[in-house]
Amino acid sequence: MTRPLRLVPAPPGADREILDALAAALDGSGPPLAPVRPGGQVPDGQGPEDGAAVADGVTLAITTSGSTGSPRTVLLPRSALVASAAATDARLGGPAQWLLALPVHHVAGLQVLVRSLLAGTDPVLLDQSARFTAESFAAATARLDGPRRYTSLVPTQLHRVLASPTGTEALATYDAVLVGGAATDPALLLAAREAGAQIVRTYGMTETSGGCVYDGVPLDGVRVELDREGRIFLAGPVLATGYLGEPELTARTFVERDGVRWLRTDDAGTLSEGGTSADDGALRVLGRLDDMISTGGVKVAPAAVEAALTGLTGIAQASVVGVPDPEWGAAVVAVVVPSPGHAPPSLESVRAHVAHSLGAPAAPRRVLVIDELPERGPGKTDRRAVQRIAAETPV
Repeated sequence: MTRPLRLVPAPPGADREILDALAAALDGSGPPLAPVRPGGQVPDGQGPEDGAAVADGVTLAITTSGSTGSPRTVLLPRSALVASAAATDARLGGPAQWLLALPVHHVAGLQVLVRSLLAGTDPVLLDQSARFTAESFAAATARLDGPRRYTSLVPTQLHRVLASPTGTEALATYDAVLVGGAATDPALLLAAREAGAQIVRTYGMTETSGGCVYDGVPLDGVRVELDREGRIFLAGPVLATGYLGEPELTARTFVERDGVRWLRTDDAGTLSEGGTSADDGALRVLGRLDDMISTGGVKVAPAAVEAALTGLTGIAQASVVGVPDPEWGAAVVAVVVPSPGHAPPSLESVRAHVAHSLGAPAAPRRVLVIDELPERGPGKTDRRAVQRIAAETPV
């Protein structure tokens, strides 16, 4: 059996209308939802049509940002959303009141509402019609009245909050602050924890109902495995049913092995004890496999270089890409945003620092300075745009 999908524009203010529609979708009294950008537009004009037929049991159809490829619409059943919410509560210490600080047309923002509805708590909705600031975050935090409080942020938001004493004070009042959506600078995490924030690093995607690995450890019921090339596979009750209107992509992405249904991700990772199962150690995500840079016959993980760069004084953000090079095959290029009030370090000091941490092949051969990194999706760097910047900037 199928049911018609209802498109719901996600207002910047995240008003109560979408919360009521989501509640009806979850309890079955209303149609499944496809939240889209304000104005009813989905990324690049792609996504589901209002009234599109989806299988009975699907609750949400979420169109991805397309930050690493074409947008696709992921179908999430109620069972996956419930399993994700229950596992999150279990890991964090029980239900709590949530502050919504993320867009609700992305899975991380929607999950804040889902968890609130399933727990019977009343979320505080941060008005996102204006730029996120530490002051708006602190003001919204002051409206929380539950005995426990959680929120979910992307690294850019965390950076802004920590730049303000008012924001930092508010951040420290949360029982848990989920941080995900993009790789997070280790120095930023350390600063947040030193300020008293209960930071929880999350890894996941729309296809896993949002974050499903917290601080490197899978949530209850979730399994992680790596293949020989380090590709991450995920299994468990949080998985999507597939993609809307793309059966071939669904078959390639969701695979069955030994009676277990796995999500074949495009990410590479390692496990702390060097095994192939999460039972062997904590997961460390290295980044997308197709982002790996082959330079001089050596594979370099951009995420590792970016983490090393943001540990340097003078660099607030960094994105590392490979640019075609006749000698090396690909040259490692760092595109950086300087820290306020600081000049970025010299190429020589950057190369020395990265070479010491990761080896000479990982050391950038060029450093480009820009005002801000291009983004596509909440807190996600648009690597294709960074690649163009690096390729088009004269040597």
